[in-house]
Amino acid sequence: MLSAIDTIFPKLLTDYRSIAVSKSRVLGVQGNVKGTVVSPCDTLAYLLGWGKLVLKWHYLKQQTQPVDFPERGFKWNQLGLLAEHFHQTYADWQYEDLLAELEMCVADIRVLILNSNNHELYEVPWYEKWTLGRMIQLNTASPMMSTRTKIRRFKRLYC
Repeated sequence: MLSAIDTIFPKLLTDYRSIAVSKSRVLGVQGNVKGTVVSPCDTLAYLLGWGKLVLKWHYLKQQTQPVDFPERGFKWNQLGLLAEHFHQTYADWQYEDLLAELEMCVADIRVLILNSNNHELYEVPWYEKWTLGRMIQLNTASPMMSTRTKIRRFKRLYC
């Protein structure tokens, strides 16, 4: 999983950095909700939202606090609404600030992975039947890969 993040994230970051700030709010990226079109900034908000949730889940579980999966006020069948929530949360952020925040979030996720052993990551259920490693992968590396495809398509059309 760490290898997947270390492979995809620098490439994704390079793709984002090649988009001019003036194009960062252009609606031209296939959204995560069927039939929606979002901006590169919105895709950053989506990645940030999920990355920060992973960190929040882990922190709360370490503190033996209850965790509202996926997030307080949202159910797993409301992921489209959660994506819109992420977009709204970061709507006023500048493009460079979103990029910097995502870099810090990914660095924190890397630390979480590096500070966990194989048993903690993959050998015990962490949330229902899912292991911690699988939850991290599903909410970081996997969306990074699909987002990179969408961002590259956006760059071909708009940059």
